[in-house]
Amino acid sequence: MNTKNDLTAGNIGKTLIIFALPYLISCFLQTFYGMADLYVVGLYNASETTTAVSIGSQITHMLTVIIVGLAMGSTVKIANAAGAKNTDEIKMTIVNTIMFFCLFAVSITVILILSSQSITNIMMTPKEAVKETNIYLIICFAGIPFIVAYNVISSIFRGLGNSKLPMYFVGIACIVNIIFDFIFIGYFRMGAAGAALGTICGQAVSVVISIAVMNKQNFGFSLKRNDICINRRVMSAILKVGVPIAMQDGLIQVAFVIITVIANSRGLIFSAGVGIVEKIISFMFLVPSAFLSAISAITAQNIGADKPFRAKKSLKYGLIITVSWGLVCFIYCQFLPQTLVGMFTLDSKVLSAGSLYLKAYSLDCVFAAIHFCFSGYFCGRQKSGISFIHNILAIIIIRIPGAYLASKIYSNTLYPMGLAAPLGSLLSSVICIIFYIYYERELKRSGKKW
Repeated sequence: MNTKNDLTAGNIGKTLIIFALPYLISCFLQTFYGMADLYVVGLYNASETTTAVSIGSQITHMLTVIIVGLAMGSTVKIANAAGAKNTDEIKMTIVNTIMFFCLFAVSITVILILSSQSITNIMMTPKEAVKETNIYLIICFAGIPFIVAYNVISSIFRGLGNSKLPMYFVGIACIVNIIFDFIFIGYFRMGAAGAALGTICGQAVSVVISIAVMNKQNFGFSLKRNDICINRRVMSAILKVGVPIAMQDGLIQVAFVIITVIANSRGLIFSAGVGIVEKIISFMFLVPSAFLSAISAITAQNIGADKPFRAKKSLKYGLIITVSWGLVCFIYCQFLPQTLVGMFTLDSKVLSAGSLYLKAYSLDCVFAAIHFCFSGYFCGRQKSGISFIHNILAIIIIRIPGAYLASKIYSNTLYPMGLAAPLGSLLSSVICIIFYIYYERELKRSGKKW
């Protein structure tokens, strides 16, 4: 393994930041080019096309999040083997990752293409946008192999300690996507179909380049024909981490959709306010999301290298950085929420409703930072089931029922509804801390290292 990508040595705080920063930029670029699609579509098309792309991109984003969650299993397993300097285990994990995701990509592509019309109907798409939404989804679903390939290659590099190359790959996808958006949407006037094709072209070019780069990398081993086989132990280890993360992330996206539906039922002003704040919060959450992934990889490598103290330090530094960021976001939103909401609307009623919602919701930046970091740590310890448990409990007990009850009891304001998310994250944080303390005590009793 390249020593430049070794996460088991050097200053842990510096290592964490250096690894997290490229991932943060990657997340920003992915969010940016998703918004670029909507911007270009809005320049050349009517509202029904914008609606189609908005609904379709919400579905494809949900799918991407699930794929990233599954791929996290490979990142953790590879990182663990890399920390132990076990090249045979790294090779076996990469082979099984590729075999599993090839089968997954083909299966999910066929299923989703056949289900595209049903998905369009489930999303309660306005009748004016149904046709274009369905076309957008079919094209994007046909490009699922590219989405899977990009995320699998990125997961392999991150597991090996390299978060820079995935950043370059998504940067290439972003540039190509925007160029093709203007060609397909602006020049050829293809509407939602053009937006979908632009996205797929960007991902395809990125995958081709990433495969070429991967072939030139010196991983310290070579693959032979007899290496290509399914190893049940390795496959089980990948899925043990990846499946709970994929399920948790998928259900979180479903919860967001449900909360959006609740907001939509309260009328156009509240619906617009909630939609704007969700965009703002998604940007604020890029920081804890990046550190979640960084802590996962660093923890996994250091556990593999039998350096659990470095794993704990990565959690400590991650908490300090992300909670500090969350506090800055929260304090700013208490005094100047209108400066952020005002970037997306000129309507004074939407501005007022959205600002109140942001004031309440921004507290989630603090609590979410805590459970994001713990989730990264638990995933690196191959205990992703804990992350699944606390997220599902928070969704079922607080987030959805809290948002619904607040919308019914306080029908004239969004502020109480905005508190549902941070209260859910508070529950998640408490559960994470309890599990952490429990495992600390159990391992001390047994005399093992945690």
